[in-house]
Amino acid sequence: MTLTRRLAQARPSVRWHLGRAVTSAVYRRAFGSIGAGTVIVRPHKLQGVDRIHLGDGCSVFEGAWLACEPGGGPLRIGNRTYLGHGVHVHALDPVTLGDDCVLADGVFIGSSDHDRDDRHQVHGTGPITIGDRVFVGQRAVVLGGVTIGDGATVGAHAVVTRDVPAGATVVGIPAKVLGGDA
Repeated sequence: MTLTRRLAQARPSVRWHLGRAVTSAVYRRAFGSIGAGTVIVRPHKLQGVDRIHLGDGCSVFEGAWLACEPGGGPLRIGNRTYLGHGVHVHALDPVTLGDDCVLADGVFIGSSDHDRDDRHQVHGTGPITIGDRVFVGQRAVVLGGVTIGDGATVGAHAVVTRDVPAGATVVGIPAKVLGGDA
């Protein structure tokens, strides 16, 4: 078996250690900032990294897409925040994720949209602020102009189009507070 095939099929612990080495040797020099102990493992796409800031102890897993459009951002990710496989965070307007957040696999967070007349053009949709200790479930979507309060939970596959109060749980399309009228 070739070395490249072995690396591609490596156990998760091997990929983690390789990611830690690449984060230390390459990403730390390119990003706006990366805190101590943060590891990025085999991302799908990195764009505008000079405007991306990751706190201490973050985990960014395979297939992640972290992007700041030209002139856009910044994208700020707090300490000890976990980005699962295939997470896509896209910033034209500023995007801020707090400390101790968990973004499950396949989550999309984006502060931009395509123009209705010229689909090749993008425009900002408003800043996104996600507080501390927020859990965003698998394949959920958070759109621009939204603030999610500390300790909130976003259910799997929910589409968040408006603010979520601290401590609330939201589900559905569009996301609504569970057991509430919001």
